[in-house]
Amino acid sequence: MAQRGGSVPRKYQSIRLIQEQGGPIRTGEALKAGIHPRTLYQLRDEGILVVVSRGVYRLADAPPLSSPDLVTVALRAPQAVVCLVSALAFQEMTTQIPHAVAVALPKGAEAPRIAHPPISVHRFSGHSFIAGIETHRIDGVAVRVYGPEKTLADCFRFRNRLGMDVVLEALKFYKARKPFRVDDLLKYARICRVERVMRPYLETLV
Repeated sequence: MAQRGGSVPRKYQSIRLIQEQGGPIRTGEALKAGIHPRTLYQLRDEGILVVVSRGVYRLADAPPLSSPDLVTVALRAPQAVVCLVSALAFQEMTTQIPHAVAVALPKGAEAPRIAHPPISVHRFSGHSFIAGIETHRIDGVAVRVYGPEKTLADCFRFRNRLGMDVVLEALKFYKARKPFRVDDLLKYARICRVERVMRPYLETLV
């Protein structure tokens, strides 16, 4: 009985530690917080924890995730940055519904192995990868997303893949927002080497 009684405090202490995380928790984070793997799997088997993705858990009675796909990708691939149509959707600059989470990774970085949600990986090099990153707290998780101006420049860069209708729709959504930051748009256009392509479209909108 002493052993059984001793396991109960560890169980509830572990639940409290997970609650303090403020969102989903990775196995590595749980172990670092002092939660024994056996306790973690016990909580899972009892339905107290649910599996969000491989190696990612959340409390079953926690509020539903507002952006489960973005949160899962951020936890599984913290180096990645949400980009292109997925960033447009996050920034409310498109009517497109992404069928996969588009993420940018630096050249040479290993692509994350994520079964769900589906992801599409795009390789960015040098300054084009690190420029324009915003960090948003979503469901207690830090999610890296390119800002509106950088995303537009990226979309012009990938215009042949995305289609100009998607790019121009995003530009119209952006123009409807205030302020219209022409200097920032051109700065990121230069970084992405699409200034010559973007400038005529911007001039018609100013």
